[in-house]
Amino acid sequence: MSFSLDPTALRTDLFIDGAWRPAASSQTFEVENPATGEVIARVADGGPDDARLAIEAAGRAQAGWAASTPRQRADILRKAYELVLENSDALAAIMTAEMGKPLAEAKGEVAYGAEFLRWFSEEAVRVGGDHTSTVDGNNRILITKEPVGPCVLVTPWNFPLAMGARKIAPAVAAGCTMVFKPAELTPLTSLALVEILREAGLPDGVLNVVTTSSAASVVEPWMSSGIARKVSFTGSTAVGKLLLEQAAGNVMRSSMELGGNAPFIVLADADLERAVDGALKAKMRNMGEACTAANRFFVHRNLAGDFAEKLSKRMSELRVGNGAQDGTDVGPLISLSGLDKVESLVADAVQKGARVLTGGRRGDGPGYFYEPTVLVDVPDDAELMSTEIFGPVAAITSFDSEDEVICRANDTPWGLVGYVFTQDVDKAMRFSAALEVGMVGLNTGLVSNPAAPFGGIKQSGLGREGGKIGIEEFLEYKYTAIPVH
Repeated sequence: MSFSLDPTALRTDLFIDGAWRPAASSQTFEVENPATGEVIARVADGGPDDARLAIEAAGRAQAGWAASTPRQRADILRKAYELVLENSDALAAIMTAEMGKPLAEAKGEVAYGAEFLRWFSEEAVRVGGDHTSTVDGNNRILITKEPVGPCVLVTPWNFPLAMGARKIAPAVAAGCTMVFKPAELTPLTSLALVEILREAGLPDGVLNVVTTSSAASVVEPWMSSGIARKVSFTGSTAVGKLLLEQAAGNVMRSSMELGGNAPFIVLADADLERAVDGALKAKMRNMGEACTAANRFFVHRNLAGDFAEKLSKRMSELRVGNGAQDGTDVGPLISLSGLDKVESLVADAVQKGARVLTGGRRGDGPGYFYEPTVLVDVPDDAELMSTEIFGPVAAITSFDSEDEVICRANDTPWGLVGYVFTQDVDKAMRFSAALEVGMVGLNTGLVSNPAAPFGGIKQSGLGREGGKIGIEEFLEYKYTAIPVH
């Protein structure tokens, strides 16, 4: 393919009804590199007028897009998948510049995000229905599935390509039009993905994108428009609750992937080396800035000392630096406020009796760096045990009985993911059933996969993304009664 994404000539305008355009106010906002603090771009700062134009464009395009064939939609997604992979280096460089993750990890996210495009290109042609009859035999029952309609998509900053693809791909596959608000901190990767989808042949008006420094000024008009029929949001539980209140006004379908407080449980019979490897993956992916990150480490008392020592050694060996530099393992946190939060949580834990085995302080010089940190003897009343850390801090506490640790692990309003390490199959299945979460990693620190249904319970959200049921979130069922005679 001849298309090539040029990171030096990125689109930074709004994308509405198939055209790039400045904000109605002509205002822009800055995007900075968290490794250096330098401004790398100025992006159009959309507002209510732009939001109105975007949702109206999505409304106009809905009927025509819904009438497109599954194969047409599949082919667009497949071409977008191929273009993402062909532009992997450029996309990774953009991502590293605006959100800090090391280049190798950014390339991993590109591959991960691309797979959502391929997965849903295959699901687009497999949307089915049902046909049966009433119990009295007088009517046939025809069940069909139709696109839910225009969708509001709101994504976070921590996985700017994967989260966009995870929402856009099933909406495209189902035949829904969209209005999309990328995160203010990382809009550039999202805009590059939009350019790729445009090149792949997505028709005008199907995907409309408004970047903004004021999320409420854009999202609230979408939610109250009466045009949008669904909202899909990934972010904090607090914001998710506000969107659910707004969705109630027009009885909108809602998918919410919200906060987490993941327990990481190491039972007495666990393979210690495997548990440490899993802990490193579950904690340090994306510098710990992930909703799936292990937040609370519960290790059986017989293994707690050895586990902490081995994990501390592995964490201390990680190289912290600018993600664009070769050999970097851990990049910066996303912002000064994120850095301050992590520093405050560690200080609170130490003040309440936790001990620092490694790390425990912010980096020197520019950028928002925090050392990979291992804390032991962390009391349950430490703030970080009930708060999503979103940083490279492993908080370890010990336990004695299995019933005790299940109770402590479930003692949280959140229920996204839990991790369990054991060599006993019966224990593995018992813990999987007992943990109040939507996903469980058994002897693995990585659960995210486009082929799997991603999502949580309790205050961690509603609905699922990915897997066979991911497209169902964007479809409505219609029943048609047909008399036999």
